[in-house]
Amino acid sequence: MDFEAVFADVARVIEGTGVVIMAIGLAVVLIRYVYDVLRKGAGSYQQLRVSLGRVILLGLEILIVGDIIRTIIVQASVESVLVLGLIVVIRTVLSFALEVEISGAWPWQKRPVKAD
Repeated sequence: MDFEAVFADVARVIEGTGVVIMAIGLAVVLIRYVYDVLRKGAGSYQQLRVSLGRVILLGLEILIVGDIIRTIIVQASVESVLVLGLIVVIRTVLSFALEVEISGAWPWQKRPVKAD
């Protein structure tokens, strides 16, 4: 087994891990929401969205790592680097949008204080 084949497998495992984290995270978040609905009579839709957003952000970050490893080690060509750049830009925009959705502010702004 050569160097590139090993890292191609590593990239696949990392990408698979990102997908599994998102799938399991979705299941956990939904189960917790249903539990809250059954226990309290109402679930927090806002908490559901925040938790789901966090799961997606974590999954996206892990998928980016897999893409970087695959592009740099396995498929080192100008075309693959450009595709990686486009993927990272799209995922970064998604991450920013999710962060704004979760926190209610841009990452560089002061977070709004929540009333308890």
